[in-house]
Amino acid sequence: MRKLATLFALTAASPALAASGPFFSLHNTNFIVLLAFILFIAVLFYFKVPGMIGGMLDKRSEGIKSDLDEARALREEAQAVLASYERKQQEVQEQADRIVAQAKEEAGIFAEQAKVELEKSIERRLLSAKDQIASAEASAVKDVRDAAIGIAVGAANDVIAKKMTAASGNKLIDAAIAEVDAKLH
Repeated sequence: MRKLATLFALTAASPALAASGPFFSLHNTNFIVLLAFILFIAVLFYFKVPGMIGGMLDKRSEGIKSDLDEARALREEAQAVLASYERKQQEVQEQADRIVAQAKEEAGIFAEQAKVELEKSIERRLLSAKDQIASAEASAVKDVRDAAIGIAVGAANDVIAKKMTAASGNKLIDAAIAEVDAKLH
């Protein structure tokens, strides 16, 4: 240590040699500054300040290392969670696609069934309308026949009443009774 201090003093004192007077004098400020500096360094080494600074730096580096390790672990955990969410999102998307496809398929089936039911309903209504038309037509024909029969009977009654006498009426009644009697027996 002394050799180091002497070597240091000689190298540091070389610019001081240019000053006037002897270097190793207490009147030389450069020498006093050198002594103060050496004393300061000696005090630092005596109180083990470099070891303390080194220990603090080691603790700081260990703290930084543990923070980096924790950050790395958190990053890996975050990546795992992200991958998990991406898988879940993909599964949900696939499930949504299946649901949409199934809904489209069911809608097509329901539309086809509705179309068939509509066609059947239209067919039934057409048949019902045709039946109603035929019934109305038959009713109209019957009404026309009944009216024609009524008119014909009335006209025949008037014609017969005008041309018939009591004797010819009795003859017709007897002939009708005989005809009925012949048909019944």
